[in-house]
Amino acid sequence: MLYYFFDYIEKNFDLPGAGLFQYISFRAGAAAVLSLIITITFGQRLINYLRKKQVGEEIRDLGLEGQIQKKGTPTMGGLIIIAAILIPTLLMARLDNVYVILLIATTLWLGLIGFIDDYIKVFKKNKEGLAGRFKIIGQVTIGLIVGLTLFFNDSVVIREVKPATTASLQIMQPESGIRLEYRDVKSTKTTVPFIKNNEFDYGNILPWVGKNYTWIIYTLVVIVIITAVSNGANITDGIDGLAAGTSAIIGLTLAIFAYLSGRVDFSSYLNIMYIPNLGELVIFCTAFVGACLGFLWYNAYPAQVFMGDTGSLALGGIIGVLAFAVRKELLIPVLCGIFLIENISVIVQVSYFKYTKKKYGEGRRILLMSPLHHHYQKKNIHESKIVTRFWIVGILLAILSLAMLKLR
Repeated sequence: MLYYFFDYIEKNFDLPGAGLFQYISFRAGAAAVLSLIITITFGQRLINYLRKKQVGEEIRDLGLEGQIQKKGTPTMGGLIIIAAILIPTLLMARLDNVYVILLIATTLWLGLIGFIDDYIKVFKKNKEGLAGRFKIIGQVTIGLIVGLTLFFNDSVVIREVKPATTASLQIMQPESGIRLEYRDVKSTKTTVPFIKNNEFDYGNILPWVGKNYTWIIYTLVVIVIITAVSNGANITDGIDGLAAGTSAIIGLTLAIFAYLSGRVDFSSYLNIMYIPNLGELVIFCTAFVGACLGFLWYNAYPAQVFMGDTGSLALGGIIGVLAFAVRKELLIPVLCGIFLIENISVIVQVSYFKYTKKKYGEGRRILLMSPLHHHYQKKNIHESKIVTRFWIVGILLAILSLAMLKLR
């Protein structure tokens, strides 16, 4: 909104400083600061309100150290995360951008599903919350919308740029002064990490089927990855500060990818896809990171509030959509390695337990408890140390992901 306001002011009144809002870097920085201010300023008010309404977490006794002391801690703190993402985005970003619209829709939709789940747990006193099948249906629905939009929307393109050899109506004059001609191409290409000539086209997965059915394959991949990352964030949200801190690291990395891919000079230098209109995502990403860091102000050990499914489902879904927007979804196993290992630890533990129960008559476990962070708690490692170590691993995975830009 402010972008349009100051654009109008600059064009009609030539107000000094109004032109700052034309710069993505300025609006991204402003979004991050505003997001932090919202979470830190209004976070305590939300906590007090949740306590007044007795919106407290029901804790199951799993025999973990310090677990019982968390009983009654306010949940649904994801509401402040969602507000701190959406308000700066609505104020600072261009709202006609298809990527921004998709991410706003994802945030609201998955936030709503998480809110319903938390509401059932807290107010209906049903520890199971929203049935798992309904969560999956909600995640599949937003995955379907995102996949179809990214495939069919005319604004979602990549731009092939080359030195201009003949006169063309499509000429750019970047800061370097080098004349370039470009061609916007509707494409399902994505990036394969750590491989030379690292572009892969979903249309080549089943060449005998034909290009007419590529949209089905692409949409299915979008659904699976968004659902997996959303559930991964949800599972990771088991100890104070883990999901919020990990999400902030991932969000910052995706912001860097969006900034580089959204600029013709950097994308040309790094030999990566130039994606028009992607720069606006940097504003959303910085608001996302600011919201996660601001939430840590109250969620770090010992937590004064939990984000609940309201926050965790939304954070994971946002990360999934961002990865597809910057065409780095195949990098998710590395960048979201914490979410992945948490998911795998649950799947392996449950599968092995069922297998051994069927074979031996009693269930056996590989880990002391799943997800993985609970395994380390069972080994009497303090949760703040577990979280710090997971953050360190997350930072290393983020650095490795960024190294993909040059390591091929």
